[in-house]
Amino acid sequence: MQFDSLDDIRGFCRDLPGGDRRAAEAAAVRQQQLTKPPGSLGRLEELAIWLAHWQRREIPRLDRVTIAVFAGNHGVAARGVSAYPPAVTEQMVANFARGGAAINQIARLAGADLRVVPIELDRPTRNFTVAAAMGADEYLHAVDIGYRSVPPDCDLLAVGEMGIANTTTASVLCAALLGGGAASWAGRGTGVDDAGLSRKRAAIEAALDHHRAILGDPLAVAAAMGGRELAAIAGAILAARRHRIPMLLDGFVATAAVLPLTRLDKSILDHCRAGHVSAESGHRSLLRELGLEPLLDLNMRLGEASGAGVAVLLLRAALACHAGMATFTEAGVSGADK
Repeated sequence: MQFDSLDDIRGFCRDLPGGDRRAAEAAAVRQQQLTKPPGSLGRLEELAIWLAHWQRREIPRLDRVTIAVFAGNHGVAARGVSAYPPAVTEQMVANFARGGAAINQIARLAGADLRVVPIELDRPTRNFTVAAAMGADEYLHAVDIGYRSVPPDCDLLAVGEMGIANTTTASVLCAALLGGGAASWAGRGTGVDDAGLSRKRAAIEAALDHHRAILGDPLAVAAAMGGRELAAIAGAILAARRHRIPMLLDGFVATAAVLPLTRLDKSILDHCRAGHVSAESGHRSLLRELGLEPLLDLNMRLGEASGAGVAVLLLRAALACHAGMATFTEAGVSGADK
C-alpha cells in the first residue's frame, strides 16, 4: 500500500481491518479446558487469546518474530536537549550492526529477527522550534519506509527506536495532542541535568507556540513536530494492522509515535500491546491516556525496543501454556464441580 498523501492515512484509519472473533472465541474455550482453574494464569490467558484473535487461529504461532528498530536524527538537538551529541545515533546503529547493544542480546534470546533501519542520519529533521521538522512529503517517505520494513508473514512485530533528542520530540507530540505543556511531559531522557531539562522544556514550549495554528490536525503535528523514526513506527503500525499482525510497542518514544494515529481512530491500537512502561517521565500517563496496560514494569528507559523485546519472552510463555498444556480430558484430570 502506498500513502501518497496525509488523506490516504486518514482514509486507512477510517476503515481498519479487524481480527478474527471466532478464533479468539475458540482460544477462550480452550483456555477453559486446560488443566488449571479458569483464569489462574491471569494475563497470560488474555495474551494467548489476543494472539489468536489477530493471527486468526485458535493456537497461534511465534515462529517468525520481528523486532524493528528505526533510527533518526533531530534538528532540535541543537537546543542542548540531550546529554549526548547527535553523532551517537549513528554510532549506536553501528553498534547494533556489530551485535554489541542490549537489543541484540534480547532479540537473540527471544528468538527474534532484528531489523535496524537508519533513516537519513546525515540529514536531521529541521529544528521544530523555528520551522516544520518535516514537510508532508518527507513525513510520508518515512512512513513508507516503516510500512515496507514489516514482513507481511511475520507472527509478531515489536518496534522501537534510536535517536538523540527523540524524547523531546515525543514530549512535544504529547503536549501538542493531549495538552498539559512541557512540564507534564518532558523528562530527563538520556539523563540531562536540571539545566538540560530547562532547555528541553523551553524548546517544547517554543515549538507549541510556533506551530499553534496546526494543533488541531494530528498528522500535521506528526510531520511538523515529529521525527523520521517516529513516522516510520507509525508506518509499521499501519502495515501490521493491514496484515493483521499482533504488535508490541516499546517505550515512551515508540508510544508517542502512534499517538497521532489514535487521534484519528483510537481502535488503531487494537492489534497492539504495550511491552512495558518505561521510567521516562510521561510514559505512564501516555499509556493511561491510550488505555494501554503495560505487560512489564522494570524501570527501563533504554529505548531500542529493549522493553518490547523482553515482553516477547512473556508472550512465548503465554503461548507455550496455551498450546502445550493438556486439557482435563487429555490428562484424565477431574474438572471443577458444576
